[in-house]
Amino acid sequence: MRTTRQKVFLGLKISGALLLLGLVLLFVFRGSLLNKVIDRIDAKMQRDYQCRFQVAKAEFQGVSDLEFQHITLVPNQADTLVRIDNLKTSVNFWKLLAGDIQLGKLDINRGYIQLVKTKNGSNFEAFLRSKKESKETAEVNYAKLLNRLTSNLLDLVPTDMQVKGFAIKIDDLGHKVVFDFNQLALSDKKLNTLIEVTSDDFSQQWAVTGFADPRERKADLEFFNPKSDTIRLPYLSQKFQLKTGFQAIHFNLENLAMDSGELHIEGYSSIRGLVVNHPKIASKDVVIQNARFDYRWVIGSRFLALDSTSTLQLNNIKCKPYVAYTNEEDKIYALKLAIPKMKAQDFINSLPTGLFRHFEGMEAQGNFSYALHFEYNNHKPKDLIFESKLQPEGLKITKYGEADLNKINGEFTYRAIDKGIPQRPIIVGPSNPNFTPLTDISPYLQKCVLTSEDPSFFNHRGFIGEAFKQSIAKNIKTKKFARGASTISMQLVKNVFLTREKTLSRKLEEILLVYILENNRISTKERMLEVYFNVIEWGPNVYGIGEAAQFYFQKRPAELNLNECLFLATIVPKPKGFMYRFDNEQQLKPFAQQQNDFLTRLMLRRKLLTETDTIGDFSLRISGPAQHYLKQKTVQIVETDSLNIEDFDF
Repeated sequence: MRTTRQKVFLGLKISGALLLLGLVLLFVFRGSLLNKVIDRIDAKMQRDYQCRFQVAKAEFQGVSDLEFQHITLVPNQADTLVRIDNLKTSVNFWKLLAGDIQLGKLDINRGYIQLVKTKNGSNFEAFLRSKKESKETAEVNYAKLLNRLTSNLLDLVPTDMQVKGFAIKIDDLGHKVVFDFNQLALSDKKLNTLIEVTSDDFSQQWAVTGFADPRERKADLEFFNPKSDTIRLPYLSQKFQLKTGFQAIHFNLENLAMDSGELHIEGYSSIRGLVVNHPKIASKDVVIQNARFDYRWVIGSRFLALDSTSTLQLNNIKCKPYVAYTNEEDKIYALKLAIPKMKAQDFINSLPTGLFRHFEGMEAQGNFSYALHFEYNNHKPKDLIFESKLQPEGLKITKYGEADLNKINGEFTYRAIDKGIPQRPIIVGPSNPNFTPLTDISPYLQKCVLTSEDPSFFNHRGFIGEAFKQSIAKNIKTKKFARGASTISMQLVKNVFLTREKTLSRKLEEILLVYILENNRISTKERMLEVYFNVIEWGPNVYGIGEAAQFYFQKRPAELNLNECLFLATIVPKPKGFMYRFDNEQQLKPFAQQQNDFLTRLMLRRKLLTETDTIGDFSLRISGPAQHYLKQKTVQIVETDSLNIEDFDF
């Protein structure tokens, strides 16, 4: 027994001695090892990124403190990417032995990171090239991967930090921005940062203060302008025509931890005085006074989800969002959004200023709640789920804003907008000799247009759920906006009450105004269709069916035959290009005739037409002023001998 015990103790003594000897050797030769590590990094930089990594002087101070002087990272034949004059840091010795790097403190004096892009390339493009994915990529565990990445990143954030005279410089084809860190201090988990921001068109100070604990994975930070001015974001205006700024941002990270194989990320963020301006968003500044996002992210082995306990608040509008992505045998995208019952007036008052300018000044009574459910499976696109339900409770509009929907019931003046330019005024009413009541419009034309544009117009309340589903599925599949789901109600609102600008603001206003128009029964369906026929564009500077019937056929709308109505219905989407549907003999080209035949068969199948309606001589002959455009097009074809119908999109 003693012999065994003695052997154990002897083994422990030998192991201890070897460990001590190893530590002593490591301490003695740590300088040489450090230089070898630097050489190894330099070799990797040259091999993988065509860069030189150099350190003029590197040495240990004590067991875990290091000092570096004149660090540079220079891509081959490009501007210096990184330069640091003096850097002092400490590392966790035991973590280092395990192969991990965890910084304890960090002092940086003078230096910069410089991102330069010219016509010939950039000094950072080598670091953006994606490496070949391994065969195991499809089997990656999202939770473990993200937990490892965040752990490694937070380990590189020191618990004690002082940065002076360090800058981040950006030069993108002459557009320059400099972020100069006049002060960056992290001590006792308190962060204080002062940044001088200089761009081509302005200069201002930013401040970041608050609590940060990288080891416990917690933070509570505020980002603001110390002069109480709006923070402007540089570069975006010159690069993307996006002007944006804000008063302050608050970011809180309360929990970042693994639990039962899932990574949980919890906290909140808020923003005050957000201003956004972009031609694709709205024609004016969009202002959000207050917004807050309380998030609860859950990441599993093969899914990412924003838990439904999360909340999103926009001024006084509160909603419960749920977002999920699952990547197993199928890729499934899911979105749910619920707005609990709220006052309609609170909703109107909370809309971002500038995004819904036609609603400004609107007053409403009653309450409503809303729920949206969307789900898409990439292998089962036809099973797409799209459910949008608004539940009104005594909802009534008592005062309209700029968009007075009541005007549709009386005579009013309409002016189309073409490429931002208002066109001649059109009076929609009896005082206009070209105005045509619905009863004086050929029943054939009504049937043709309804069939091609909106077959269920008299049954729906502004929107067609199935059309929305098909449109979304098509757009996702093609990865572009390839199909819309516009109803006649939506076209009417867009033409009469809004502009034709292609902005997010206009589309959102269109949706809300259509709902109000249809569900508050402001006008009858017959009156809506009558106005639609009298305002839409039917050709170059041709508005309303009264003008169109004369322009093409020198007839009154009641006199149009079936073929003429088929023709007019098929040009509604692109009326200015009507002439390209005809050949040099002023006969319909095969593709145009096929469209007419298809529409005819569809109406026969739906019993909107009878066989008798198709009997007789219904030849199509353009006899009105439109002939001028047909002759002009023929001359152009003869002169250029290069015009092809495939050049035009119908």
